[in-house]
Amino acid sequence: MKVIRRLVFFMIFILVFCPHLDAAEYKVLKSASDPWPPFIDPQNPKEGLSLEVARAAYNTQGYDVKHDYQPWARAMKDLKAGKIDIIVNTWMTEERKAFLMYSDHYTVNEVKFIKLKNDNFEYNGMKSLTGKNVGIIRGYGYGDEFTNATNFKKQEVSNLLINVNKLIAGRINLTLEDEIVARVIIAQKDSQLLEKISFTENSLSKKYMYITSGLANPNHKKYIEAFNKGLKIIKENGTYDQIMKSYGIKY
Repeated sequence: MKVIRRLVFFMIFILVFCPHLDAAEYKVLKSASDPWPPFIDPQNPKEGLSLEVARAAYNTQGYDVKHDYQPWARAMKDLKAGKIDIIVNTWMTEERKAFLMYSDHYTVNEVKFIKLKNDNFEYNGMKSLTGKNVGIIRGYGYGDEFTNATNFKKQEVSNLLINVNKLIAGRINLTLEDEIVARVIIAQKDSQLLEKISFTENSLSKKYMYITSGLANPNHKKYIEAFNKGLKIIKENGTYDQIMKSYGIKY
């Protein structure tokens, strides 16, 4: 009986004085993608805008997010197979809608073409790309019109810096990326490269950014609904605006 009393007392003590050990601890969601500053940034103590928003929203619903840095194509493959729970920075394409569930969007990207400084090219629709050799990143979603176009060549590589160096070396005519992202990535690697390139005035697209979970994951609906609920909360309590302003983004 003494042993039982001690056990009961110990359990009561844990519940009352150690709530951090309660079952209400955050459930950790596995996320993955490649570095994409300022949205996914291993150099930032908070790991970038997308992860800040995701964690703030998910925390309100009892979740946290652990992020693994890996090539985009592999992360998307693992998401599709249900091996990871979410990707926090996904653009929408018709192809992906077949195997992903999308959250409400939380920010927008403006994708522009990058060219050499002295190049007078301006993007004015798909016809303006005729005969061009355009560097793209493997696994990225640029939109169905761009992906399906056949009047120009597309060369796939694993990251933006490879494309920028190919552009400067004259091996491609153009590449493309969200302008904010491109400027941050290039400046971090070699700011002098920015003096050799420029961005088109017109954008290929304005793309909304979403949290996604693979339909193969049995909890995909729960994870997406949790983010949507949390996003509403952090927009109402001011957390969302604080995060955006800290990255120089105002809506």
